[in-house]
Amino acid sequence: MCGIAGIATSGGRTVTAGELATMCAALVRRGPDEEAYFLRPGIGLGLRRLSIIGLEPGRQPVRNEDGSIVVVMNGEIYNYRELRRELEERGHAFATGTDTETIAHLYEEFGVDCVRRLRGMFAFALWDARRQRLFIGRDRLGIKPLYYAEIGGRFVFASELKAILALPGVPASIDFGALDHFFASRTTPPDQSIVAGVQKLEPAHILVWSPLAKVHKKRYWRLRFRPDHGRSEAETVERLRTELEDSVRQHLVSDVPVGAFLSGGVDSSAVVATMSRLAAGKVRTFTIGFKEAGFDESRYARRVAQHLGTEHHELILGPEVEEFLEDFAWDMDEPFGDASAFPTFAVSRLASRHLKVVLSGDGGDELFAGYDRYAVEARERRREVLLPAPVRRMAGLFGDLMEEGARGRNFLRHLALSGMERWCDAGLVFRADSLRELYRPEVAEQVIRARTERGDACAPDLQPGVDWLSRMQRHDLENYLPLDILTKVDRMSMANSLEARVPLLDHRFVEFAATIPPEMRIRRGVRKYVLKKALEGWVPEDTLYRKKQGFATPLAVWFRTHLEGLVREKLLSAHSQSARFLNPDYIERLLMMHAGGRPLQSQLWTLISFEMWCRRFVGCPLGEAAPALPSETEDARRLAVSGS
Repeated sequence: MCGIAGIATSGGRTVTAGELATMCAALVRRGPDEEAYFLRPGIGLGLRRLSIIGLEPGRQPVRNEDGSIVVVMNGEIYNYRELRRELEERGHAFATGTDTETIAHLYEEFGVDCVRRLRGMFAFALWDARRQRLFIGRDRLGIKPLYYAEIGGRFVFASELKAILALPGVPASIDFGALDHFFASRTTPPDQSIVAGVQKLEPAHILVWSPLAKVHKKRYWRLRFRPDHGRSEAETVERLRTELEDSVRQHLVSDVPVGAFLSGGVDSSAVVATMSRLAAGKVRTFTIGFKEAGFDESRYARRVAQHLGTEHHELILGPEVEEFLEDFAWDMDEPFGDASAFPTFAVSRLASRHLKVVLSGDGGDELFAGYDRYAVEARERRREVLLPAPVRRMAGLFGDLMEEGARGRNFLRHLALSGMERWCDAGLVFRADSLRELYRPEVAEQVIRARTERGDACAPDLQPGVDWLSRMQRHDLENYLPLDILTKVDRMSMANSLEARVPLLDHRFVEFAATIPPEMRIRRGVRKYVLKKALEGWVPEDTLYRKKQGFATPLAVWFRTHLEGLVREKLLSAHSQSARFLNPDYIERLLMMHAGGRPLQSQLWTLISFEMWCRRFVGCPLGEAAPALPSETEDARRLAVSGS
């Protein structure tokens, strides 16, 4: 696991070691073990390394036999041994034990299509000296991040936004389309960062840059739901077990010990149960609980750990989040409105005290229809049949007439919607009318202009002819999963120099899950039905069939008690940096409604997240904003790669 960065220029202009060092300094926590550079006229590649595979002979950047191809990568290629054997049979000679070198030789054989052969989580950059082009790629599900920008005739990229912002002449100017997306859905868009001009490479995409052709981007993979109705339930269960074991086995490939996050839910229990069947010794597991009993799942994790005989570690949290907030914006890299980032950071810090790699159960809800909202959508579809369209439209009109904050208003307006529009509406934090009140007038004008240019972010039909459940799941797999869940896990684990792997999102496992018929994903109200059947006998049944709780935090309670003063200080004090964008009168109303019992903790946390980001990156020069970086470990190395 690493943090990568680079600069490519037109006309062979110089890239300096100092520029790469500045970018890499922002990525130290992603790779505390080593720093290295590759510099030639017109190109500079840099990385910070967290040593996982090929510890001593696995240093990056890596090259092919004649040095004409150079690669840096953040992530892991799980089938690299299989690919290496195939490439050696084709005559390729390997100089290192790293999985990254596989990409260099694959590219020699298959060009940019080499990415289709990779099984893993990755964001990489490859310099082709003969063609004078830079080739970057990102894994299929968006597990590893990659940002890029074209600035003054130069193409720059990095694992994190702040590494690009660290370069001179890159201002943290707000992109108003991304701002609008953030306040609507708690995340920035798939292709755009919060900073104007800095983009994200979307999941399952590659990009080629050259001085003459500039940027060419294309998608290389897309998930298709193709339910196999000819396979029996028993056959599906057996195949699911086989595929799960294969994926977990692949994700255990490491030259350092591997542990696991264990929440006590179905997905993490599935991963840990499979690890326990494959591992030679005890699996080390880590969980977080809360002092508030209604939010604490630690007892369920403890139950699974005892059943599987793991070496279990747990930590119980309270509302003492001030220390976490101090570096939250720096660690998250962009504004991020999902408060479960807090316990994710805490469990990552707990695990990092014991090892470098953990497996996580993320992705199971999207693959096997585990979220409550899938069941809610099923009910709403039945209600759509019972209530004629004119009645539902009338309900929506009544909702429009009700004042902001009135109980039942959002329900009535939501009732008037249908299909994907209703699905997207259910996930909004601030709806369009609330956003109009949230922004200052001059900001609202910019946002409306950007909204018109971007169009509707919610695609009406992603795969015609496929059942509604598959369409909703695919929308979540392409949006909510990479933008929220995987962003949170990547940033919070990397903030603790911990590699988090997600075996349920191995693309082969994902493709198999997409063949499971919808009636096996939800049956008689039981979500994740077929996954739970596959885990019977592996995991305690009271764990499998208990009510889903989710990784929620007791923010509503904290914001009315211990953290009430903190919320007001962040959002409405004279120090507020977000005030230049947001309407303080509207925020005051939100605080009053929340104090009066309205559950507005998600809106308030989203606002706090933006405020913290503004304070860190907008409110003062970046050089002053950057926190003190961890010093290198005793055996860390700073390398400058040289040679012809």
